[in-house]
Amino acid sequence: MSQQGVRGFYQITQKIKDQLLLDENVNTVTTGDITDVDLSKQTIFPLSHLIINNATQEDGVWRFNMSILAMDIVDVSKDPTTDIFVGNNNEQDILNTQLAVLNKLFQVLRGGTLHFDLYQIDGNPSCEPFYDRFENQVAGWAASFDVLIANDILIC
Repeated sequence: MSQQGVRGFYQITQKIKDQLLLDENVNTVTTGDITDVDLSKQTIFPLSHLIINNATQEDGVWRFNMSILAMDIVDVSKDPTTDIFVGNNNEQDILNTQLAVLNKLFQVLRGGTLHFDLYQIDGNPSCEPFYDRFENQVAGWAASFDVLIANDILIC
């Protein structure tokens, strides 16, 4: 498949994917329709799923509004619940680690290597937790944010 045309789409999706895969708390990065991902395979978790919501051309830049679902499988213990706040599963651990995955990505876009490569977050990301959203019992975060990248097509 040719990468000609809207180079911005290929660039931003690949950069985000590569950055997420650098994190020890991410095994797999997918994109597109989440229903097309075989979520029954436990080996793909922890999973980050990238969705491009829209792209807007502005003066000299492309603004990509995107969402990332950062998730892992909930492991329910067969032991009796001893702490009703924590429960008998690893849901809080998942929420903690997957929010850290997103935080690291945001920081790299805000002032790290991606920022200096001109992939820059604009505004403040919004993160919403979710539980048991898909066919497996999973938990994680749905993050929405905007990234600006240079528009390299100029008319001279």
